[in-house]
Amino acid sequence: MNLAQSIAIVMPWTAWVVYWIATSNRVKATARKEASRSRTLQSIPLMVGGALIVLPDFNRAAWSFDPQSFGVVQLAGLAVLLAGLAFSVWARLHLGTNWSVSVTLKEGHELVRSGPYALVRHPIYTGCLLALVGAAVIGMQWRGAAGLLLIFASLAYKVRVEESWLTGHFGGAYAQYRRDVAALIPGLF
Repeated sequence: MNLAQSIAIVMPWTAWVVYWIATSNRVKATARKEASRSRTLQSIPLMVGGALIVLPDFNRAAWSFDPQSFGVVQLAGLAVLLAGLAFSVWARLHLGTNWSVSVTLKEGHELVRSGPYALVRHPIYTGCLLALVGAAVIGMQWRGAAGLLLIFASLAYKVRVEESWLTGHFGGAYAQYRRDVAALIPGLF
Protein backbone atom coordinates (compact mmCIF):
# COMPACT_ATOMS: atom_id res chain seq x y z
CA MET A 1 0.00 0.00 0.00
CA ASN A 2 1.22 3.49 -0.73
CA LEU A 3 0.66 6.99 0.61
CA ALA A 4 -2.16 7.83 -1.85
CA GLN A 5 -4.10 4.77 -0.72
CA SER A 6 -3.48 5.56 2.95
CA ILE A 7 -4.70 9.13 2.46
CA ALA A 8 -7.84 7.86 0.72
CA ILE A 9 -8.55 5.73 3.79
CA VAL A 10 -7.58 8.26 6.45
CA MET A 11 -9.46 11.31 5.11
CA PRO A 12 -13.01 9.92 5.38
CA TRP A 13 -12.21 8.32 8.73
CA THR A 14 -10.86 11.66 9.99
CA ALA A 15 -14.11 13.41 9.03
CA TRP A 16 -16.02 10.62 10.78
CA VAL A 17 -13.93 10.99 13.96
CA VAL A 18 -14.42 14.78 13.94
CA TYR A 19 -18.19 14.26 13.71
CA TRP A 20 -18.07 11.64 16.48
CA ILE A 21 -16.14 13.98 18.79
CA ALA A 22 -18.30 17.01 17.95
CA THR A 23 -21.48 15.14 18.89
CA SER A 24 -20.13 13.15 21.83
CA ASN A 25 -21.42 15.55 24.49
CA ARG A 26 -25.04 15.43 23.28
CA VAL A 27 -25.92 12.31 25.25
CA LYS A 28 -27.76 11.29 28.40
CA ALA A 29 -25.93 11.03 31.70
CA THR A 30 -24.14 7.72 32.32
CA ALA A 31 -25.67 5.32 34.83
CA ARG A 32 -23.10 2.49 34.43
CA LYS A 33 -19.85 2.35 32.48
CA GLU A 34 -17.59 -0.48 31.30
CA ALA A 35 -14.49 -1.13 33.42
CA SER A 36 -11.24 0.25 32.03
CA ARG A 37 -9.66 -3.24 31.88
CA SER A 38 -12.47 -4.49 29.65
CA ARG A 39 -12.17 -1.38 27.47
CA THR A 40 -8.41 -1.92 27.15
CA LEU A 41 -8.91 -5.58 26.14
CA GLN A 42 -11.23 -4.38 23.39
CA SER A 43 -9.05 -1.44 22.30
CA ILE A 44 -5.69 -3.16 21.72
CA PRO A 45 -6.78 -5.38 18.79
CA LEU A 46 -8.76 -2.43 17.44
CA MET A 47 -5.66 -0.23 17.29
CA VAL A 48 -3.37 -2.95 15.92
CA GLY A 49 -5.96 -3.91 13.30
CA GLY A 50 -6.41 -0.27 12.29
CA ALA A 51 -2.66 0.16 11.87
CA LEU A 52 -2.46 -2.96 9.70
CA ILE A 53 -5.20 -1.61 7.44
CA VAL A 54 -4.13 2.05 7.21
CA LEU A 55 -0.34 2.36 7.34
CA PRO A 56 1.58 2.45 4.07
CA ASP A 57 4.33 -0.09 3.44
CA PHE A 58 7.71 0.60 4.98
CA ASN A 59 9.66 1.22 1.81
CA ARG A 60 10.66 4.37 -0.04
CA ALA A 61 8.31 3.85 -3.01
CA ALA A 62 5.25 3.52 -0.75
CA TRP A 63 5.92 6.90 0.86
CA SER A 64 5.83 8.79 -2.44
CA PHE A 65 2.44 10.07 -3.53
CA ASP A 66 1.41 8.07 -6.61
CA PRO A 67 -2.19 8.78 -7.67
CA GLN A 68 -1.76 6.28 -10.55
CA SER A 69 -1.90 3.46 -7.99
CA PHE A 70 -5.50 4.40 -7.27
CA GLY A 71 -7.52 2.46 -9.85
CA VAL A 72 -11.00 1.02 -10.24
CA VAL A 73 -10.57 -1.48 -7.37
CA GLN A 74 -9.49 1.30 -5.02
CA LEU A 75 -12.43 3.48 -6.12
CA ALA A 76 -14.80 0.58 -5.39
CA GLY A 77 -13.14 0.17 -1.98
CA LEU A 78 -13.58 3.90 -1.32
CA ALA A 79 -17.29 3.63 -2.21
CA VAL A 80 -17.70 0.75 0.26
CA LEU A 81 -15.75 2.69 2.91
CA LEU A 82 -18.00 5.76 2.47
CA ALA A 83 -21.17 3.64 2.51
CA GLY A 84 -20.08 1.97 5.74
CA LEU A 85 -19.29 5.27 7.43
CA ALA A 86 -22.62 6.72 6.26
CA PHE A 87 -24.46 3.70 7.69
CA SER A 88 -22.71 4.14 11.05
CA VAL A 89 -23.59 7.86 11.11
CA TRP A 90 -27.23 7.02 10.35
CA ALA A 91 -27.17 4.58 13.27
CA ARG A 92 -25.52 7.14 15.54
CA LEU A 93 -28.15 9.75 14.64
CA HIS A 94 -30.94 7.23 15.16
CA LEU A 95 -29.59 6.13 18.55
CA GLY A 96 -29.53 9.76 19.66
CA THR A 97 -28.78 10.49 23.29
CA ASN A 98 -28.43 6.78 24.19
CA TRP A 99 -25.06 6.66 22.37
CA SER A 100 -21.67 6.27 24.04
CA VAL A 101 -18.20 5.28 22.86
CA SER A 102 -17.78 2.53 25.44
CA VAL A 103 -20.23 -0.01 26.80
CA THR A 104 -22.53 2.13 28.90
CA LEU A 105 -26.03 2.24 30.29
CA LYS A 106 -27.54 5.72 30.27
CA GLU A 107 -30.02 7.33 32.64
CA GLY A 108 -33.40 6.49 31.09
CA HIS A 109 -31.75 4.21 28.52
CA GLU A 110 -34.16 3.24 25.73
CA LEU A 111 -34.19 0.11 23.58
CA VAL A 112 -34.04 1.35 19.99
CA ARG A 113 -35.31 -1.16 17.41
CA SER A 114 -36.14 1.08 14.46
CA GLY A 115 -34.16 2.46 11.52
CA PRO A 116 -30.81 0.70 11.15
CA TYR A 117 -31.50 -1.07 14.46
CA ALA A 118 -34.24 -3.03 12.69
CA LEU A 119 -31.55 -4.47 10.37
CA VAL A 120 -28.82 -5.30 12.93
CA ARG A 121 -28.57 -4.83 16.69
CA HIS A 122 -25.23 -2.99 16.46
CA PRO A 123 -25.38 -0.98 13.22
CA ILE A 124 -22.60 1.41 14.22
CA TYR A 125 -20.21 -1.55 14.43
CA THR A 126 -21.63 -3.01 11.22
CA GLY A 127 -21.07 0.28 9.39
CA CYS A 128 -17.54 0.54 10.73
CA LEU A 129 -16.79 -3.04 9.68
CA LEU A 130 -18.13 -2.32 6.19
CA ALA A 131 -15.96 0.80 6.02
CA LEU A 132 -12.96 -1.28 7.08
CA VAL A 133 -13.69 -3.83 4.35
CA GLY A 134 -13.58 -0.93 1.91
CA ALA A 135 -10.30 0.26 3.41
CA ALA A 136 -8.82 -3.23 3.10
CA VAL A 137 -9.89 -3.33 -0.56
CA ILE A 138 -8.17 0.01 -1.16
CA GLY A 139 -4.90 -1.37 0.23
CA MET A 140 -5.24 -4.82 -1.40
CA GLN A 141 -2.81 -6.52 1.00
CA TRP A 142 -2.92 -9.53 3.31
CA ARG A 143 -2.39 -7.29 6.32
CA GLY A 144 -5.68 -5.53 5.56
CA ALA A 145 -7.48 -8.85 5.95
CA ALA A 146 -5.53 -9.57 9.15
CA GLY A 147 -6.42 -6.12 10.49
CA LEU A 148 -10.07 -6.67 9.64
CA LEU A 149 -10.08 -9.98 11.54
CA LEU A 150 -8.52 -8.35 14.61
CA ILE A 151 -11.08 -5.56 14.56
CA PHE A 152 -13.93 -8.02 14.08
CA ALA A 153 -12.69 -9.97 17.12
CA SER A 154 -12.50 -6.72 19.11
CA LEU A 155 -16.06 -5.75 18.17
CA ALA A 156 -17.36 -9.28 18.77
CA TYR A 157 -15.95 -9.04 22.32
CA LYS A 158 -17.57 -5.62 22.78
CA VAL A 159 -20.88 -6.97 21.46
CA ARG A 160 -20.80 -9.80 24.03
CA VAL A 161 -20.25 -7.34 26.90
CA GLU A 162 -22.89 -4.94 25.61
CA GLU A 163 -25.43 -7.71 24.97
CA SER A 164 -25.00 -8.99 28.53
CA TRP A 165 -25.67 -5.53 29.93
CA LEU A 166 -28.63 -4.84 27.66
CA THR A 167 -30.19 -8.23 28.41
CA GLY A 168 -29.83 -7.55 32.14
CA HIS A 169 -31.31 -4.07 31.77
CA PHE A 170 -34.18 -4.75 29.32
CA GLY A 171 -34.85 -8.42 30.15
CA GLY A 172 -37.36 -10.17 27.90
CA ALA A 173 -37.64 -7.27 25.47
CA TYR A 174 -33.93 -7.52 24.63
CA ALA A 175 -34.05 -11.31 24.52
CA GLN A 176 -36.82 -11.02 21.91
CA TYR A 177 -34.79 -8.44 19.97
CA ARG A 178 -31.85 -10.87 19.93
CA ARG A 179 -34.11 -13.56 18.47
CA ASP A 180 -35.52 -11.19 15.83
CA VAL A 181 -32.42 -9.32 14.62
CA ALA A 182 -28.80 -10.36 13.91
CA ALA A 183 -26.02 -8.73 15.93
CA LEU A 184 -23.69 -7.49 13.17
CA ILE A 185 -24.22 -9.30 9.87
CA PRO A 186 -27.75 -10.34 8.84
CA GLY A 187 -27.95 -14.10 8.39
CA LEU A 188 -24.42 -14.73 9.73
CA PHE A 189 -23.72 -13.17 13.11
